[in-house]
Amino acid sequence: MPLMVQQTPLPFPDSAPSSGEVTPVDATAASIEDASAQLPDPSQPDLPIPGVVPSDSLLQPDPPRQPRATPDAARPLWARVLGRLMAPWVGLKIEPVSPAEHVPDWNGRPVCYVLEDYGLSNALILDRACGEAGLPSPLNPLPGDPTGRGRAYVALSRRNAGPLAAIPNIPGVIERPPVANGKSHSESLARLIQAHRADPSLDVQLVPVSIFVGRAPEKNSGWFSVLFSENWQLVGRFRRLLSIALNGRETYVRFAPPVSLRTIADEGLPPERTVRKLSRVLRAHFRRIRTAVIGPDLSTRRLLVDQVLGSASVRESITDQARRDGTSAAEAWKKAHAYAYEIAADYSHPVVRSASFLLAPVWNRIYRGVLVHHLDKLKEDAPGNEVVYVPSHRSHMDYLLLSYLLYTRGIVPPHIFAGVNLNMPVVGTLLRKGGAFFARRSFRGNALYSAVFREYMAQLVAGGYSIEYFIEGGRSRTGRLLQPKGGSLAMTLRAYLRAPTRPVMFQPVYIGYEKLMEGRSYLDELSGKPKAKESIWTLLSGIPKVLGSNYGQVVVNFGEPIRLADMLAEKAPDWDGRPVPEDEKPAWIAETVDALAQKIQVNINRAADVNPICLIALALLSTPKHAMSEADLLAQITLSKKLLAQLPYSDRVTVTPHTPEDIVAHGEEIGVLVRVKHPLGDVLEVEEEKAVLLSYFRNNVLHLFTAAGWVACCFQHNRRMSLAAVLRLGRSVYPFLQSELFLPWDEDQFVERVRQTVDVFIAEGLITSKGGDEGDLLARNASQSDEVFRLRALGHSLQQAFERYYIAISVLAKNGPGTLSAGELETLCHLAAQRLSMLYAPAAPEFFDKSLFRGFIGKLRELRLVWADENGKLTFDERLDTWAKDAKFILGRELRHSIEKVSPEAAKPAPAP
Repeated sequence: MPLMVQQTPLPFPDSAPSSGEVTPVDATAASIEDASAQLPDPSQPDLPIPGVVPSDSLLQPDPPRQPRATPDAARPLWARVLGRLMAPWVGLKIEPVSPAEHVPDWNGRPVCYVLEDYGLSNALILDRACGEAGLPSPLNPLPGDPTGRGRAYVALSRRNAGPLAAIPNIPGVIERPPVANGKSHSESLARLIQAHRADPSLDVQLVPVSIFVGRAPEKNSGWFSVLFSENWQLVGRFRRLLSIALNGRETYVRFAPPVSLRTIADEGLPPERTVRKLSRVLRAHFRRIRTAVIGPDLSTRRLLVDQVLGSASVRESITDQARRDGTSAAEAWKKAHAYAYEIAADYSHPVVRSASFLLAPVWNRIYRGVLVHHLDKLKEDAPGNEVVYVPSHRSHMDYLLLSYLLYTRGIVPPHIFAGVNLNMPVVGTLLRKGGAFFARRSFRGNALYSAVFREYMAQLVAGGYSIEYFIEGGRSRTGRLLQPKGGSLAMTLRAYLRAPTRPVMFQPVYIGYEKLMEGRSYLDELSGKPKAKESIWTLLSGIPKVLGSNYGQVVVNFGEPIRLADMLAEKAPDWDGRPVPEDEKPAWIAETVDALAQKIQVNINRAADVNPICLIALALLSTPKHAMSEADLLAQITLSKKLLAQLPYSDRVTVTPHTPEDIVAHGEEIGVLVRVKHPLGDVLEVEEEKAVLLSYFRNNVLHLFTAAGWVACCFQHNRRMSLAAVLRLGRSVYPFLQSELFLPWDEDQFVERVRQTVDVFIAEGLITSKGGDEGDLLARNASQSDEVFRLRALGHSLQQAFERYYIAISVLAKNGPGTLSAGELETLCHLAAQRLSMLYAPAAPEFFDKSLFRGFIGKLRELRLVWADENGKLTFDERLDTWAKDAKFILGRELRHSIEKVSPEAAKPAPAP
């Protein structure tokens, strides 16, 4: 099966979309700011994401070009000769298609073009573009030649202007100083302004023109072409020559609407200030256009480091560090500088493009396909926003897959928040070149490192860079979403509040696998072995095994985005939108971070994918020997798909379209299922070791079956129950399920979903009802029928959660109030669950996961079912006993007795002699 992400990336359109119809500045314009407002602003919502290629314009054919406004013979001889030599190597795409339509009387007013930088190739490309568009040639002088150059174009910089030319001009951070010999590159603009002051009748139209050579190599472009494609660096003549030779057929020329210099000259500002202001406006325009066409300037590691080290918070931390260490400020600055370079990404387009060439055959070899859903909705939502990608984290492949998908679909890859453990020799450098920036596991005890990292994050957010991080902190070893850690979210929120200019949008992403390449190591870690340290040798030695394996299909689903402004409106209604200084810590910040983290996890789960392996796991793991007859397995898979169809969880959840028969065949193909031939019918089973791993994939989608699992659990040990009891008990346990599985409903909505599930069960014949009111009786079949078998399979996965809950209640009750602290209770629950699994039946690894017990205990405290006394010990009242009594409806008598038997008591101190 071909890899779906390897579709040819969309070519750049013949004409990029503009921000709308723009009229020229009239004589009543009041300031240069008014004139600059006419320049297209790619950050507006009606423009594409930087780097995203709109597909609708692909259908628009190029209309016929107008004839050249200036006769060819009037152009200089050298331009005609060189133009003909360059013609075979250059193909132009001009936007807008008819630039002259911006000004009705274009031919009646003199036109001067403005380029971002000088260069012979730029002049020749501009001349040819003007000829094809029917515009005056830039190589002939303006009337009276006010520029003194004999040409009708000027530029803001030169390609050989020295080392300063390579540094982007960032207002307020880096300003290029004037040239020492007085020959400023804006001298031509100054002459034009002066000519307008001297001649009131003169009205030159200033037309900014952006030129990009090889801005987006096609998928089949060679690596050498990528190396010389358009970027943010000002390059020399030789590199420009190679760029034209390799990528000249993809040259893009964008004309901006003209600006009247008469309006600017009549403003009455001092000449030097006028020129400076106009130059700044033009630079900002060219930067916006370049960002829209080739993405933001991502190769600015040194500049970002300089900005980080120059910030007030870091300077203050450097001073404090010098005082603590008893060293000079210079030594502390060197330490901060080293931290910044240890952290900062060093994005390289050639490296990213080369990686895309290398990864494509790897994906094809190890995966049967990579499916992407809802990416079109991201492209609709993202323009004008700072996008923060927050994916689920289940494998090291997550960040490679997401960056690759975004890149091949025409979206600039994000900067990736990675753990410093991945900063290995060679690999770390490649990841850094791909946009990764590294963070230590803990900032504790190192105030300077913390200040540098927080400032780096703030600079990324303020600079409009898209970011990616995993709020779970690490990879999930059980397949469930982990409880989020709010550190990265808090840094993002603080960065936004410090400069709330560009809106921030969090984009949840669900990544689902059918087989994990880390499966073996996850098994070892879950069995108690320490986590193996990553190394370059371990990585290299594992490559042959990875390339020789079949890991099935991968699905990447983009969930519903979360806008930070909406969260702040809900959690901080009194915030007035003004910047919040670093030293201010409003109480609502922590609440907003917690709510945001929970919402992200909920929306990741609402974009889940139900793949064939998930459905197989849900069915087979419900049986003691992890085996079923083929007929039963097919029937159980059919029931699961029917529940997902009739009770949809979210419009972004995707379910495999394959039939149950195809699903079983696929499980056999990738080695998950083993078929045992038998005269009375084949049996399909899972080997014991693989069964543990299979629980991982069941847990990926367990939340989708919460309501169905709850109703099924109610009839595991009860033949009859009233609907009222099912709903009441469901309301009681829901807060704990919601916290553990990141469910999207409130208690009333969950009760309604349970009611709908009961209706589906009745329609499917799984249970019966003697009426329609809540007081009426629900019943299951008395015998070991197929319907009872289906119910048991649906309820099994959720049953273990209730067993864990009862373990915690039992340990609390056995030890009594005021005896155990929360940490002691967590440890005893963990030991009890381990022993229960060893003595009676093996359970899924998460059954004795300490973090799940920690979450349950935290929820008990949040609901005030237990609370800490003055000594930090947990105490409780009769309400906990009531909750424990309800457990008899869900857990069988034998199981309850077993749990109570293994529940330990805390060690009591020896009596005093």
